Amino acid sequence: MAYAIQSRDQHLANDGRPKRILALDGGGLRGILTLGILQEIENLLRTRHGNDPNFRLCHYFDLVAGTSTGAIIAATVALGWSVDQIRAKYMDLGSRVFEKSWFRQGLVRAKYDEGRLINELQNVYGEKTTLGSDTLKTGLLLVTKRIDSGSPWPISNNPNGKYFADRPGGTVGNGQYPLWQVVRASTAAPAYFDPERITITNPLNAAPVVGEFIDGGVSPFNNPALMAVMYSTLHGYRIGWPMGAERLLVVSVGTGASDPSVKPSKLAAAGALKALLSLMEDSAVLQETILQWMSSSATARPFDREVGDLSGDLAGGTAQISYLRYNVSLAPDSVKALDPTPPDAARLASLNEMDAPENMDYLHKLGTLGGKRDVKDAHFARAFDLP
Repeated sequence: MAYAIQSRDQHLANDGRPKRILALDGGGLRGILTLGILQEIENLLRTRHGNDPNFRLCHYFDLVAGTSTGAIIAATVALGWSVDQIRAKYMDLGSRVFEKSWFRQGLVRAKYDEGRLINELQNVYGEKTTLGSDTLKTGLLLVTKRIDSGSPWPISNNPNGKYFADRPGGTVGNGQYPLWQVVRASTAAPAYFDPERITITNPLNAAPVVGEFIDGGVSPFNNPALMAVMYSTLHGYRIGWPMGAERLLVVSVGTGASDPSVKPSKLAAAGALKALLSLMEDSAVLQETILQWMSSSATARPFDREVGDLSGDLAGGTAQISYLRYNVSLAPDSVKALDPTPPDAARLASLNEMDAPENMDYLHKLGTLGGKRDVKDAHFARAFDLP
């Protein structure tokens, strides 16, 4: 079966065709679990489109959104990498960047060296590759937070975006930002990495304005799926895709749902960070609730004993999107149900950590098993097949 390979601008165009969004959560090195699930999605969609060995997720999805570790993966998907290529690079990057150091312990300085992360990201994306580069083969949306202004920043390669190009007064267009730098900004988790500084304006006769950016997971959009829906449909963002269950598909992939019974590490247990982690979990549940409420979803799950899976509660009475959510619970009983030979209790508890390279192999195994269990051909409506 032949399919049309589109350019970035064709993917993003409001051309009346059904559109597809892939949204990838943050979660540190647990992003390797995401890749296990993505491999099953890529395999299914490749089969659906004629078993072409050159098929890539960037051919199918019109917009790939990512926060934090999801930004690392999203950018490589948009560049046209296969999931297997991303997995190999991710394993290497994770073991290099998250190497422990006795000289970076405590609460005063960041736990990890951002210089090492910068070098790795520049090697992956190229030091001079910009967000506006034509090497990006589909739409890309990366979520970070500008901490000096207290505002979440969705930064995209949408050429029609208000701030994509340079503007009068010295505003530097988003399309000019180095791709590695935007990814680095989205991954600058407080306490783990120092903030990333990006020049926002560079006027001729005044000092430049430099924004200070931290991990997008510190905004409500550690799961960027709802942000991606808003970005692609709200008039102000200048994409303007229409909504409807057969017009907009959102595929959201997690990094493993944390086991709430596991106590945070000593570093994360510091008051502010502990509260932040709890708030991030609350935001994640709210994101999923809203998306499930407004959608037709083959993967709908119950949220609690009171509202259930929101059956019969469709917002507005009509599905605004088709929505698929794939994730794996890291609670011991859930892991054991997925893997008949799980590790011991201590190792199971450590799976919740976001900076443990020694867990990457097993987390990838869980993602692969979860993908094989949960990802079904019937979930992907034929209306969204490539033309």
